[in-house]
Amino acid sequence: MPLHASYASARALASGNVEVLADPDLAEGEQSEGAPYPYVAISAPVTARGRRFGAITVLRLETYGGCGRADAVAMRDIGDELALDLAGLAEEGAAIAPGHMPVIVPALSEHAENHTPGWGIPDVPGSAGMSLIYPQRRLADMLNQATTMDHIVRAARFCVMAPFRAQALVLLSAREGRLWVLGHTGDSSGIVGDLHGATLDESTPASKAVREHPVFISRLSSDESRTEVYLPLLGSRHAMDLPLLAERKDVVGLCCLTFERTRDFPPEERAILAMMAGSLGAAVERVELSRQQRAAAETLQRQLLPATLSELPRLATTARYRPAVVTSEAGGDWYDAIMLPDDRVVLVVGDVEGHSMESAAVMGQVRSAVVAYVTEGHRPAAVIDRTSRWLTAMGADLLVTCCVVALDTVGGMAEVALAGHPEPLVRLPDGSVDALGAPANVPLGVTTEAGYLGREHTLVPGSILMLYSDGLLDWSRADPMAGVRALLGSGDRAAVSDLEELADRVIADTSGPQRRRDDAVLLLARCEPVHGEAASQVDSLRIQRRDLRGVKTARDFVDDRMHGWGLAGMADTLQLVVSEIVTNALVHAGSDVELRLRVFAEHIRLEVRDSASNPPVPSPLSLSEEGLSQAEHGRGLFIVDALTEGWKSFPNGRGKTVSLDVLIPDTETVMPPAGRI
Repeated sequence: MPLHASYASARALASGNVEVLADPDLAEGEQSEGAPYPYVAISAPVTARGRRFGAITVLRLETYGGCGRADAVAMRDIGDELALDLAGLAEEGAAIAPGHMPVIVPALSEHAENHTPGWGIPDVPGSAGMSLIYPQRRLADMLNQATTMDHIVRAARFCVMAPFRAQALVLLSAREGRLWVLGHTGDSSGIVGDLHGATLDESTPASKAVREHPVFISRLSSDESRTEVYLPLLGSRHAMDLPLLAERKDVVGLCCLTFERTRDFPPEERAILAMMAGSLGAAVERVELSRQQRAAAETLQRQLLPATLSELPRLATTARYRPAVVTSEAGGDWYDAIMLPDDRVVLVVGDVEGHSMESAAVMGQVRSAVVAYVTEGHRPAAVIDRTSRWLTAMGADLLVTCCVVALDTVGGMAEVALAGHPEPLVRLPDGSVDALGAPANVPLGVTTEAGYLGREHTLVPGSILMLYSDGLLDWSRADPMAGVRALLGSGDRAAVSDLEELADRVIADTSGPQRRRDDAVLLLARCEPVHGEAASQVDSLRIQRRDLRGVKTARDFVDDRMHGWGLAGMADTLQLVVSEIVTNALVHAGSDVELRLRVFAEHIRLEVRDSASNPPVPSPLSLSEEGLSQAEHGRGLFIVDALTEGWKSFPNGRGKTVSLDVLIPDTETVMPPAGRI
């Protein structure tokens, strides 16, 4: 309990006096108020020689009366005597530390019990049973608050593994005929390797526990002796030690405990372990169901986001989508980058009210409407005005905010229109950060006679434009935008030179537990400085999944572009790099792959995008079996490392982007040769 809590123990330690919690608050007039608890708590501080060890507390049933002065004096004497004994031990070098679980000592003098080893105090009747039940009660309290599998593992470590003095604990789910590790703690690497992915039709203690009943097994050998416990985790209903007449359908997983030496489990311990397994099973089932619902909601929303962002030679873009963690429902945030003729692009960020399937559906409809009106050639203010009228006619009950920026990448003209949305920010080349101001207007779907208004700005080359939804802001601060402005306006030029790294830092900085109560999207765009005609060279290729000729098509694409851009001397190197990266994407992502080449003054940037969010991992760097199962096998990524300035992997709205730079040798020219485009 916190030292500032109102419990008698905390109050006694804070005040240094005996504290009593018994009497109700004084009632006014002729009212009477009953006692809030059926007992009186009397607590005395345990302090001596400048050291505060804690407090000693007695709970007395109210039928024994209140606490008089004699009781308070007796408690003070007991606390002082205990403190002097502890201080003496501490001065002799003894470690004064509490046990992992409290020992609960009942005031009983009859009916001596058979003592359960390791629990209670041997000569105090009833203390073993009361101490034994405490971890189960504590486990239930912690599991009621658990929302993730990490929370469940932490509760199991504290309330199951530690009190029973286990060496390791592993939680597994049983699905699709196999066991899959949900979480583990302690010295568990060996048993995790044995159980992860193990089939349930094998003749093993783990599969027997899932099919039949809990298994307690001791292993004896010349070099090692240990005990393993396999407890089936039941779902919605709890049953233990019941004869089973058919295949078990209610087992959701398994809890495995290992002990360094062989040991027996008295009936009391086996009963408590069965109760704990029931609590763990219900929590695992609930958290897994919530995870599946959240994954389905995230999948729905991600599928409504653009698969890729349209880019022009003079404009680099990247985006991030971060779902909320406090809900399993879909949100309504979205972003878009719509390419238009004549080197123009329209950037869009919007936010639909609420978290529900309706929010996601409205988001998809509004996004389609915005794209349609933009494609028709309307200016930003007209786009949101027409979208709002369309949304009103549709009868949607949810409000929608939106920011639309039309950008001319040649002249730098940017027209901004808002529909109740935060203003976009711009970082200028000198490091200053400002807002692209525009009339706030009203959200989409709100009936108004006034038309929507926009405002024009001029951006210089090197400017970074930032559009975002309000889930990215820290509303607990007086200035919610302060943190984002600080990151965007960093004086370190290297910190903002890579758009992908900048997006990752902004999202990471705004992902604290209090700031993830809402979805958030981030859209960054940088107006590239023009260093001659070569700086405007960019092209892309899309390869469909399962295209057996996709890698060859990518090599031919690179060879053609390198010759067309006057960089024929780099064709062989880039073809080799592209072969490795595209092969990994096609094999391991199982999705369409987009390849993009962009020429800068001193280097060529290669980007490969797919739908898998896990970064590629070279297999020799992965030492565990779990890592090897997801590793990119072979030496391809080491070849890429040797030929480039290093590769990086960045998540985006619907997968990841692998990005790398290849330096242009001084002997090369970036001007296209005559007759080639």
